[in-house]
Amino acid sequence: QVQLVESGGGLVQPGGSLRLSCAASGSIFRVNAMGWYRQAPGKQRELVTTITSGGNTNYAEPVKGRFTIFRDNARNTVYLQMNSLKPEDTAVYYCNADVIPRGLGYSSYDYWGQGTQVTVSS
Repeated sequence: QVQLVESGGGLVQPGGSLRLSCAASGSIFRVNAMGWYRQAPGKQRELVTTITSGGNTNYAEPVKGRFTIFRDNARNTVYLQMNSLKPEDTAVYYCNADVIPRGLGYSSYDYWGQGTQVTVSS
């Protein structure tokens, strides 16, 4: 059983900052890529950023230069530092991880967190 637990969402004023975290726990052999997605009201879920186990990153155009993803492999935790937040960043943010569970061979599976609300408003 693998779980992703997110924390760090909340209400922030435009121009402010927030840091999200997501910890993978359970029977884990290895965590491969991790990432963050978001879903605004009435819109489809969209990719925000991803990071490989080796630290290679990828960002969606709207967040480049403002958001930074990083991870602690020893803790199976991924972080999202969000700076210069805008009202259009308001969404539920979901953590995603490609995980090889322990004891099930070497196949990897996609796991999702429960989501954390980020609201940017004055």
